[in-house]
Order: sequence, then C-alpha cells, then structure tokens
Amino acid sequence: MYSVLLASLSAGTIGSVPLGSPTVSVALPALAFGGVALDTATLLALVVVAFLAGVGITAIGPGGVFVTIALSLVLVRPGLIAGTAGATNIATGIVGSAVYAHSGELRTEQGKRMMIVLSITGLIGALVGAGVNALVSAELFEVLLGGFVALAGVLTWYRERYGSGGGGFDARTRRGTVLVAAVGFAVGVPAGLLGVGGPVLAVPLLVALGAPMVPAVAVAQVQSIFIAGFATAGYLVRDAVSLWLIVLIGVPELIGVVVGWQVAHRVSARRLKLALAVVLVTLGPYIAFQ
Repeated sequence: MYSVLLASLSAGTIGSVPLGSPTVSVALPALAFGGVALDTATLLALVVVAFLAGVGITAIGPGGVFVTIALSLVLVRPGLIAGTAGATNIATGIVGSAVYAHSGELRTEQGKRMMIVLSITGLIGALVGAGVNALVSAELFEVLLGGFVALAGVLTWYRERYGSGGGGFDARTRRGTVLVAAVGFAVGVPAGLLGVGGPVLAVPLLVALGAPMVPAVAVAQVQSIFIAGFATAGYLVRDAVSLWLIVLIGVPELIGVVVGWQVAHRVSARRLKLALAVVLVTLGPYIAFQ
C-alpha cells in the first residue's frame, strides 16, 4: 500500500504543480502549501499515507519516515518537508507514549529504565549531530545511514530466524543500560544531523540486541518526542513548518497510531519483527540514494 501511493505521487498521476503554472488542472480543486498547489487527489493520498504511517509507528516502529517521503514527492522546499514531518512526530510520540503507558509497557521497571536512558542519550546525540552538521557531507551521511538502516533490518531478520546465541536482554543490568545508552546516542546523532531517527532506528537496534519487540516500540515513542521536538524547534525559527499540513497529516496519523498500538498487541511478535526487517531492508536503499 505504501509503495503504490508513493509511486503514484512520484509519477505525477497524483501530484502538484507550482502556483501560477498554466498547466494547473481545473478538474480538481487545489490548495496552496509551501508555494505549491496540491490537488484533491494528492491531499487524499497524503491522508492515506499518513494513516498507514501512524499504524507503522506503533506497530513496528518505522512509519513516520513514509510521511517525509510522501511530502518530498509533492513539496519543493526541503526545510518545509523536514519541519512539517518532524512536527507531526511530536504528536505521534505523545499519543504513542500514552497508549503504551496505558497498556503497561512503560510502567515496568525495565520499561522505565529504557525510556529514561534512551531519551537522555538520544537528546545528547541530537546535540552532537547538530554540532557536526557543517563538518559532514549530508550526501555521504545519507548513504551511510541508508546502509545502516538496511543492516539493522538484516540483523533483525537474522536474530529472529537463528537467534542471538547469547543471554537474554535486561535493561536493568549495567550491560543492558550501556547498550540502551549506545542505541540512544546512535539514534540521536543522525536526528540532529539530518532530522531523521526515532523509532525507525531505535526499534530495530533494540530488537537486534535482544529487547522484546513491543517494549522496544513503546520506549521509542518517548524518545521520538525529544528528538522531534529538538529538530522542529530549529525549523520553526526558520518558518519552515506548515500548520495546515500538520493538521491534514497529523489527524489521520494519530488515528493510525492508536490502530497500530492495537495491532502490536494482536499480532505475534515474530510476524512484527519480520515485517520490521522487510520495511528496513526496503527503506535503506531509498534513504541512501534518494
């Protein structure tokens, strides 16, 4: 479903045109976002993608990145794309955290430890990433990040298929705390550097280390609030956030977040992990070579 909608947006069968262009169709009404007129079909496609992205966020982790991809196909300002997508991630993180707190994953001793350590180190990583932004080529980093995402998918699949060969994961131990801290920092750096991160990276890394799937998704929701909030603040200063698009995308995305939370508790962990692996291996090349 993701691929069909994104392909339609990319191919222009559902699309956008610059304001003032003589080729604007009068068959469908259009609204202006960021200097681009989006027709009704495009807006509906964005709503559907946003809903499915919300499902992905709380079911398997990766999800919000598909909103970024969809916006990149219809908007021309990179800052507006990242700023608007990041703002919606704050809302999905809050709702995702609330529903997982309700179901208990964030109220266990291990869940609390993972949540706190992941969020603090993620914020530190984001500050570091922002600081080295001018020193690293964004193009090179995107290639490395894409390979990293694909590798995380392979590791997730391998662990589910063959096991880790080691002991169980426990974030309450010193070793577990160090591992969670390393994941948080590793996720925060690309968040600060490129405006990506959160569940799309945290969940597969935690799962690959041996953390249970649903608790990993739960704690990643909390971390995403801090990471997205840090990034969005910078885009707000640059006036690169569209409030209209936040509402258009945010509402169906939040509905999807609740649906995804229900899916995570009704579908077997093994199927969720395999779905996560497939999404990551598919997503990695896109990030690297977009």
